[in-house]
Amino acid sequence: MDRLRGRLEQVEAASFLVSNPVNVRYLTGFQSSNAFLLVKHTQVLLLTDGRYIEAARGVEGVEAVLVDREFTPGVASRLPELAETPVAFEADHLTVDRHAVLTSAALELMPTSGVVLELRAVKEPAELDEIRRAARILNDVYERMAAQSLVGRTEEEVAWWFERTLHEEGADALAFDVTVASGPNAAFPHHHTGARKIAAGETVVVDAGAKVDGYCSDCTRTFATGPLPDELRRAYATCRAAQESALSGVKANADARGLDDLARAEIVDGGFEVLHGLGHGVGLEVHELPVLRATAQGSLEAANVVTVEPGVYLAGQGGVRIEDLVIVTENGAEVLTPFTKELLTLD
Repeated sequence: MDRLRGRLEQVEAASFLVSNPVNVRYLTGFQSSNAFLLVKHTQVLLLTDGRYIEAARGVEGVEAVLVDREFTPGVASRLPELAETPVAFEADHLTVDRHAVLTSAALELMPTSGVVLELRAVKEPAELDEIRRAARILNDVYERMAAQSLVGRTEEEVAWWFERTLHEEGADALAFDVTVASGPNAAFPHHHTGARKIAAGETVVVDAGAKVDGYCSDCTRTFATGPLPDELRRAYATCRAAQESALSGVKANADARGLDDLARAEIVDGGFEVLHGLGHGVGLEVHELPVLRATAQGSLEAANVVTVEPGVYLAGQGGVRIEDLVIVTENGAEVLTPFTKELLTLD
């Protein structure tokens, strides 16, 4: 909250209206489908309806304000008495319809983009601990998977096994649906897990994440189900080299685009096509700032949490993706997903 107050002067606003529920949770710990946060220099107001007002009154450091169930008109009706103008708002979240309702309050509204998201990119120590827990659970499931047989099972069956095992290991929820992509399906970076039976002599890409106390983890490994065609084995070696090259460059002040360039160069030099960027931030959401891709701007900061996940994809044959979740430190990357990147055969 103090860091957000520090941004008020930068955006030339006297109040900041937070509408994104993930950002409301980040700033206060409060979870609701109907809550706005009004941050002023000396006061924080948590606006919500009657269903959540008692819970809001229990939040430390905020003043709960009851708003009508017709929420946005209710907020608009209270803003003139509650806000100090001008009022910054989250233009990257607020819908056009909701903005139109708020403008009826006849207040000076100032659009901003990414202000709280940028704060979220630099994790507090307690956040890092939760992400470590979520990554440890995920890593333990990959360790258990190394003893599994895959041939003859469907992608959906393997995904369901992975989901159940995440819960067994202590995950509160999935960070996202488990992806299992086998054979030709592994050539699609965003395959939707289906009923295809896994066959011998192909790659199987498994992408999964656990959630603990709201914080996410994310890791991908690629397995073989027997001897692979030469081109797929070369794809795996190229992908691993690209991942290790980029990983070695991760540290505070590293150029985000430059890290993507390191992996991209390895893949292109290997004669393969690059279909996606190197990685993304992870926290309360599985995709957040910062991003590592060819269009990225800026540098990494200590306590960023990012994925490093190059991929090599061969249409009609298969694919490879290797992804680690890491904490950025002053001296390098703290890898949270140490499960082996040797090509394991699970036949």
